[in-house]
Amino acid sequence: MSFTHTPPAPVTVPVAGSSDLFPVHRIYCVGRNYEEHAKEMGFTGREAPFFFLKPADALVVIPDGSAGTMPYPSLTHNLHHEIELVVAIGKGGKNIAAADAAQHIFGYAIGLDMTRRDLQNDMKKAGRPWCIGKAFDHSAPIGPITPADQAGDINHAEIYLQVGGQDRQRSTVAKLIWNIAETIEHLSTAWELQAGDLIYTGTPEGVAAVVRGDTLVGGVAGLGTLSVQII
Repeated sequence: MSFTHTPPAPVTVPVAGSSDLFPVHRIYCVGRNYEEHAKEMGFTGREAPFFFLKPADALVVIPDGSAGTMPYPSLTHNLHHEIELVVAIGKGGKNIAAADAAQHIFGYAIGLDMTRRDLQNDMKKAGRPWCIGKAFDHSAPIGPITPADQAGDINHAEIYLQVGGQDRQRSTVAKLIWNIAETIEHLSTAWELQAGDLIYTGTPEGVAAVVRGDTLVGGVAGLGTLSVQII
């Protein structure tokens, strides 16, 4: 048996402080999971969590201490930043109880859910899927994964994003509407989670547009920083 074409190399993310690589299976993203961001998007209240996916090869992997680049995507005139805490799943499972979620977590990373907001809004108005606004090439920059036992008090960590040295987003993980454990519980009822899955847990308020030449620097306390220039 032979392949019809050369299969792609596996998508991997480096593990901080190690030569190990984390092979990625799927990328799940949680929508509107900070109250103030939900309000700025026109929603209020604690709605049931909802999810969308990005392809694994949408990742832009940026080594610790390095500045990465992301090409400005086609078709859009309104590219938005969304800084997020990313959860890396190390042990799969289905119908995982929130009380058991921690034992399924390998570690955490800083990520950006970049969004073609104009295309997303057009799809919303038409009642169509908004994959074109979220799941495009290079739409998921990510830094190294810090093992869970080295990440500190991640549930209360500060999360922020600066553009050109100026604050755009600043909050704490404690303000998640659905916390990490609850998110894993809900997500694992819809999909059987696998080792290698990444969960982008949502973004705080302050999302806004970026243009070519902008440098984005984001961080989550205990995980370092993520630096990306839009080119």
